[in-house]
Amino acid sequence: MTQQNSSRHANANLFQLFANRFPHDLSQPALETHEGLHYSWHDLLAASARIAHLLTSLKLPAGSRVAVQVEKSPEALMLYLATLRAGLVYLPLNPAYQKAEMAYFIANAEPAVVVCSPNHFGWVSRLAFKTGTAHVFTLGEDRTGTLLERAVRFADEFVTVISQPDDLAAILYTSGTTGRSKGAMLTHGNLAASAKVLNDYWAWRNGQTAQHEGERDVLLHALPLFHIHGLFVACHGALLSGSKMIFLPKLDVSAILHHLPRCTMLMGVPTYYTRLLADARFTRELCANIRLFVSGSAPLLLDTFKQFQVRTGHTILERYGMSETGMLTSNPYDSAEGPRVGGTVGKALPGVNLRVVNDQGQPCAVDEIGHVQVKGANVFVGYWQMPEKTREEFTDDGYFKTGDVGKLDAQAYLSIVGRSKDLIITGGYNVYPKEIESYIDDMPGVLESAVIGIPHPDFGEAVTAVVVPKPDGQVDESVIIAQLKQLIANYKVPKQVIVVDELPRNAMGKIQKNVLRQMYSPTTTGLQTA
Repeated sequence: MTQQNSSRHANANLFQLFANRFPHDLSQPALETHEGLHYSWHDLLAASARIAHLLTSLKLPAGSRVAVQVEKSPEALMLYLATLRAGLVYLPLNPAYQKAEMAYFIANAEPAVVVCSPNHFGWVSRLAFKTGTAHVFTLGEDRTGTLLERAVRFADEFVTVISQPDDLAAILYTSGTTGRSKGAMLTHGNLAASAKVLNDYWAWRNGQTAQHEGERDVLLHALPLFHIHGLFVACHGALLSGSKMIFLPKLDVSAILHHLPRCTMLMGVPTYYTRLLADARFTRELCANIRLFVSGSAPLLLDTFKQFQVRTGHTILERYGMSETGMLTSNPYDSAEGPRVGGTVGKALPGVNLRVVNDQGQPCAVDEIGHVQVKGANVFVGYWQMPEKTREEFTDDGYFKTGDVGKLDAQAYLSIVGRSKDLIITGGYNVYPKEIESYIDDMPGVLESAVIGIPHPDFGEAVTAVVVPKPDGQVDESVIIAQLKQLIANYKVPKQVIVVDELPRNAMGKIQKNVLRQMYSPTTTGLQTA
């Protein structure tokens, strides 16, 4: 890699792709915070240039990793952009990770630079220096920390390093709901392919030549920055289209309701939409300016999908993607391409080859459940330092085995049934949890459910339902089981129903079934399933 960039259009660096689409008038607003701070496109360029100079001054080898565990802030986004500009590899980490988790990530990724919150510097720096990291900086959400103190000394212009499409841009660790997290290696080409497809498919407005604010999209951004949804879908979309973002540090219903009338897009996880629906202040009038609500990272309940339509007149667009691939499918944005169908994640995006196959690798029939496999320019190049695992996860003809189980209907809409690791085998029969959950979730008084398999001496695994009632609802185990016996084969009917106040979730709202299996395992509870 080199900084000698003779043609800005010849550079495959992802940042250069963004910069080429920035508004011509760089004084236009690019980002606004919940505190009322405003950043222009020139501010993004200048601040990322200073940080890129700082990183370059460290004389790091090509491909060095920059591990970042900080709270959400505009400066955190600028650090990401600076890492791209400097030709280094960005490694975002959840701020909630504790010592044992961070020790694993740092030891596995071997970053040359670690950036952490100021109040974590003591223990993070000890971990980092112990494993050979040479540089540790701090960055606070209030614009404090040694990273900015050092960067301010450098020039506010920087010639972006030339990158090739297959150069690494980021390593994104999987959520680790089972076993150790794996680092998905994503190239500049992978991330660019995904961003460009979504830019077109979701009809982001071209903010480059817009003459006034009303011609630009305004994204209400309440997602975290350490995850694919908040960083590689939401931020990339805004950056590539020259659209303004309003940054909220986290889900805050009152703040969303306050800013919503000025925005055109909101991306969230299902929890965002259930919380909005639970607030009487959330009205159709507040959504008048919105053109697109997107939901992802966890399944959206059909009941939520329908309630949202009735309350707002808008139909939530649900899509499907992974850390390893970016977005793979989407319900249509344009109604001419079909309706948005609740309970599905839509059709394969342009450029994505998607298939559902049986255990023998043969294509499944319409509505037949099988393994979801994908191929495309957006698909990652492998797992960091895991060549054998990488080989295992790709077929001989180059398809990535997503680990998800699903089915395609006659219109090629994909429905995700569950994860292959969540498959329950009871008495020799395969049981797909999503099928049973869909029936339970439709029952009166039920808010949501999770179906798991726990060890059983006779059946191998016993189907078990963990159910959360609605705030004003009541559920009865015997009633649920009796109703299910009228709907599905007896071997699929749960042996027991456990009622809880809430289900364990990870940072992006995904139900942690591994936690449930541990909680209700006979070895944990001392109980045997009937």
